[in-house]
Amino acid sequence: MSFQNLSCEVTDGVATVTVNRPEKLNALDARTIGELGACFGELAAAPAARVVVLTGAGPKAFVAGADISELAALSAADAHALARRGQALMDAIEHLGKPVIAAVNGFALGGGCELALACSFRWASDTAKLGLPETGLGLIPGYGGTQRLPRLVGSGRALEMILRGNMVTAPEALAMGLVNRVLPAAELMPAVATLAREIAARSTLTLRCALDAVEGGLGTDIAAGFRQEAGLFAVAAASEDGREGCRAFLEKRPAKFTDR
Repeated sequence: MSFQNLSCEVTDGVATVTVNRPEKLNALDARTIGELGACFGELAAAPAARVVVLTGAGPKAFVAGADISELAALSAADAHALARRGQALMDAIEHLGKPVIAAVNGFALGGGCELALACSFRWASDTAKLGLPETGLGLIPGYGGTQRLPRLVGSGRALEMILRGNMVTAPEALAMGLVNRVLPAAELMPAVATLAREIAARSTLTLRCALDAVEGGLGTDIAAGFRQEAGLFAVAAASEDGREGCRAFLEKRPAKFTDR
C-alpha cells in the first residue's frame, strides 16, 4: 500500500498504520481522510493483517485535529458533507472486524481524538494530551466525538470536555477511562507491538465474534445483547478453532488456530 500522507506495514500479522504529516502535527486534511479510508478498506480484506495499530509520525502528535485551513470557509452544505465523510471513516475503523489499537503518542485533538475513539482501545504515552477543542473555534465535534465519548466515559465527563474544549493529560485520560494504559513515551510503541502480536496469535474468527458481541450489544438493550452473545458464543464453540483451543488446553499444549 502506497500513500502520500500515510505509511502501512504488515509484519507478523500486525498492520501498523502511521499518519505521516509531522510538519502539520498529522492533521486530518481531506487527502488524509481519503487515504485512511482506502487503507482501512484494504486492511479489512487482507488476511495477513490480523490486528491493526494506528499511530502518528514524529514525537509531538498522534493526530492534532482537522486541518483548520480547510474549515475556515465551509458552507453549511460543505460542512455537512465533511462531517459525514469523517463519520464514515470512523465507522469503518470501529467496524473493521479486526482489533484496532490506537497508540496515542502525542496530541490527539479534535478529529485526532475522534480517530482514537473509533479504535478498539487506546494506549497512550505519558506525554499525550487528548481533547475536543472545537467549541473554542465556534464549532462542535463532527466526526463522532459527541456520540462515542459519552458512551466511553459518561455524559458528564464528555460534556465537560466538549463544552470547555480543554485538553486532558494522559494520566487524567486514564483515570476517566478514555485510555486503557499509559506508558513512558519511549516504551509505547514496543509495548503496543508486543500486545498486537499477542492478540494476532488468536483465532481471527474468535476475535471477530468478540468484537461483534461487544459492538452489537452497545447498540441495543441488554436482553438483546445477551441473545446476540449466546449466538456468537455458539458460532465460536462449534468452530474448528473453538474445538482446537479446548483440546489444546486439556492436552496442555499451545493451540494451533486455522481461523475456521
